[in-house]
Amino acid sequence: MGMGRGAGRPALGFWPTLAFLLCSFPAASSSCKILKCNSEFWSATAGSHAPAADDAPEFCAALRTYALCTRRTARTCRGDLAYHSAVHGIEDLMSQHNCSKDGPTSQPHLRTLPPPGDSQERSDSPEICHYEKSFHNRAAAPNYTHCGLFGDPHLRTFTDRFQTCKVQGAWPLIDNNYLNVQVTNTPVLPGSAATATSKLTIIFKNFQECVDQKVYQAEMDELPAAFADGSKNGGDKHGANSLKITEKVSGQHVEIQAKYIGTTIVVRQVGRYLTFAVRMPEEVVNAVEDRDSQGLYLCLRGCPLNQQIDFQAFRAGTAEGPGAPQPPAASPVPPAPDTFPYETAVAKCKEKLPVEDLYYQACVFDLLTTGDVNFTLAAYYALEDVKMLHSNKDKLHLYARTREPPGRAGAAPGPPLAPWPLLGTLLLLALLPALPGAA
Repeated sequence: MGMGRGAGRPALGFWPTLAFLLCSFPAASSSCKILKCNSEFWSATAGSHAPAADDAPEFCAALRTYALCTRRTARTCRGDLAYHSAVHGIEDLMSQHNCSKDGPTSQPHLRTLPPPGDSQERSDSPEICHYEKSFHNRAAAPNYTHCGLFGDPHLRTFTDRFQTCKVQGAWPLIDNNYLNVQVTNTPVLPGSAATATSKLTIIFKNFQECVDQKVYQAEMDELPAAFADGSKNGGDKHGANSLKITEKVSGQHVEIQAKYIGTTIVVRQVGRYLTFAVRMPEEVVNAVEDRDSQGLYLCLRGCPLNQQIDFQAFRAGTAEGPGAPQPPAASPVPPAPDTFPYETAVAKCKEKLPVEDLYYQACVFDLLTTGDVNFTLAAYYALEDVKMLHSNKDKLHLYARTREPPGRAGAAPGPPLAPWPLLGTLLLLALLPALPGAA
């Protein structure tokens, strides 16, 4: 398969890009439902039922519905950058289209799957839309890699490095020519150093005759079984079925198959928080425009050194007792109130994870820092996903150190978190002139 550029900037489209930018800001509160407002507006204006540029009444009705949704969640969204960006964006759009603030509203039109026989049900997808079939002329089969994120959070990179990281806020997991994945990690308890994944955004970029651009968004207590536009496959192109989303367990387990790039993604909600796992060919992993300028791409480069936690040292200190001295390399992670005693944490993790590998150790660490027994299941399912997705069965269990020494760090310290929301805002402002009817 000649893996060219998956999608240039013009192919991305304004509305999916807008949806991603608005949803990529870290949320100030888990009760802020601005993501839902953004998704509904995007569905109403970007799907097959989208109003035309000169159809001002329908577009204005969609904008008023969007504004009403933001007002309903205003109290819980104070301080949330995505919320304030949406409010200002609505004002600009209403001004550009001469929309009155008073008038009828509309319900979002979610895209529905067409009846059998339509283009979305075709099974005769082009060969280029099936990554493995495209290898029949090559001497070697594709080499698959795995990346996973779970718990407090713990990261397993495409190169099988295992790290425990702080990474509070919004961080990119994957950023290549074919898809982008971004997670948002929030404190497990107020004032706690322990964080976990509360939001996930995946963008599958437009690719040749296979798929339209698709956006998948999940957050705590919202694990949808469809893309943001309501569809469950890659759109209207001939190879649309090379991208499919399947709900394995309602509200708990979703699997996305992207056959055109040989990729499988598993998203789970375990307790309150999300886990992520992916199986991807090395060719796709490394399909970046400029590898040296990719910056933070956690699945490829790992967490910056200043964001890593030596949980093995923390675990050893906890086992010796509260008064035991901590090694200098260990980052301070104060235990949360009402956490488990060390012996109890070990026993609970041993029930699900009998092999004392890094997944077992991550489980113990999470119980000691959060007191939330659901993190036991998060580690268990993360290992189950490795068993399903990793191509090398000899590397299922890892035992190596989790924090790279300064001289061997796989990732240079990254920039502070603040530029990510700022970058999103600047991109959003740059895109606003591209709106239909904009001056």
